[in-house]
Amino acid sequence: MYIIKLGAIESTNSFLKDMTATKIPKDYTVVVAEHQTQGRGQMGTVWNAEDGKNLTMSVFKIVSKFKVDSQYYISMVVALAVHDALLSFNIPRLSIKWPNDILSENKKICGILIENVIKNNSIQGTVIGIGLNVNQKNFEGLPKASSLSLITGVIYNKDEILSEILSKLKWYFNSLKNGEYDIIQTKYESLLFRKEKPSTFKLSNDSIITGIIKGVSKDGKLNVWLEDDITQSFDLKEIELLY
Repeated sequence: MYIIKLGAIESTNSFLKDMTATKIPKDYTVVVAEHQTQGRGQMGTVWNAEDGKNLTMSVFKIVSKFKVDSQYYISMVVALAVHDALLSFNIPRLSIKWPNDILSENKKICGILIENVIKNNSIQGTVIGIGLNVNQKNFEGLPKASSLSLITGVIYNKDEILSEILSKLKWYFNSLKNGEYDIIQTKYESLLFRKEKPSTFKLSNDSIITGIIKGVSKDGKLNVWLEDDITQSFDLKEIELLY
């Protein structure tokens, strides 16, 4: 495993993606930064983290021969790996908010950004960005955010958490390699935040609907049972869970 530790950087994902422009990095090349000036989240959002307090990292994973239409399983296994790693540190009430935010109770503690390197209709590799709130105590203006330390009162060693996440990533990617798709999806769906509970959603046209999360489709869309007794699938740009 090749780990690059940096002080300040724009984005660990961008750093790894720039590396792929010249050649494919080694499998499990890891970039860790103490500070990101332009950390990114899903759909162009900004990931803000206090210097030195959190784990901001990206991992390059070779996934050649992996079909493009199955790429959502990468998102599933990454979310599961982070979930299981945090479980080993006794973080309580963990769940996965679709598609891959990690929550403790109803507070977001981790965001994941996955950017695939696709050539000739196959995924050559994937850049896995993980922003985990570890020892930060102040989240001004972010009422839904928290950190491991705020939740448990413990000050954590970030290297220990990094090591555990990488260990779980290897385990889950090996499961993916062995074709354990149904097992992966079943476990992922069992951990979905507010699954089988009446919930409120905002659609892309700003309308508000109620429904019940039933699971995810094979292409990663959220399956929601609606009031008119039908189940509809939504992609990330189409729906937002309000909680």
